[in-house]
Amino acid sequence: MLTSTKNSLVKAIRRLHQGKFRQAQGQFLLEGVHLVQEALRIGYPIEIACYTPAWAERNPDLTDQLIQTADRAELVADGVLQVLATTVHPDGVVAVAPLQHFAAPAVTTLGLAAETLQDPGNLGTIIRTGVAGGVDGIWLSQDSVAPDHPKVLRASAGQWFHMPTTVSNDLVQRVCQWRQQGLQVIAACADGAMNYWAVDFLLPSIILLGNEGAGLSSSLLELADIKVKIPMEGGVESLNVGISAALLIYEAKRQRQVQKSSR
Repeated sequence: MLTSTKNSLVKAIRRLHQGKFRQAQGQFLLEGVHLVQEALRIGYPIEIACYTPAWAERNPDLTDQLIQTADRAELVADGVLQVLATTVHPDGVVAVAPLQHFAAPAVTTLGLAAETLQDPGNLGTIIRTGVAGGVDGIWLSQDSVAPDHPKVLRASAGQWFHMPTTVSNDLVQRVCQWRQQGLQVIAACADGAMNYWAVDFLLPSIILLGNEGAGLSSSLLELADIKVKIPMEGGVESLNVGISAALLIYEAKRQRQVQKSSR
């Protein structure tokens, strides 16, 4: 059992807390039972797995799978696991996996494009909601939070593996390409001229989501075919971007479901 926080493996894993090292090493962290369980379920490769005796006792079948599947499985002391994890109260397992980039999908029904999204919890929530709502893929501007951020993965509750999430070198240019392909571009903004439920989401569409504080840039707003708002009362000026995304995603899903049931 690894008991020293000065061990070379421990130091190497701790470096993955920082995005620059994750990119340089081509690795990222899986923390907690949900992410590890989902990775094993779908056959995502795991290079290193570290877990405490108490976690192994609570999860005997999962521990056996890790031992059989991971390139290296290590029993570690509680203090070591605490150092390896990015959370204050880790649940007893941290794994290292190779960073495999998703291929950008074609948008056949609905895609999301987020500009300067900063909060990893928001992105994780959008990923989880996107999978539940049948979104084709998510595109991020380069100045957004990294999709391999540990908090993004945790907030996705294991759904990270099921949502193609791409960092675009030029999001404006990407939106221009979608317009040329005939996709409907919908910008979510506070001063939109149309309520979001009035949009025809049966058309293949891209939803543009902006920064948590500043919203969308003028460059992207100018490319929108439709600007939509979420009507609010009680003096509320805006909603969390994850909630806003969920409302639009599920309105699109509702419209598709109504069309399907009417056939």
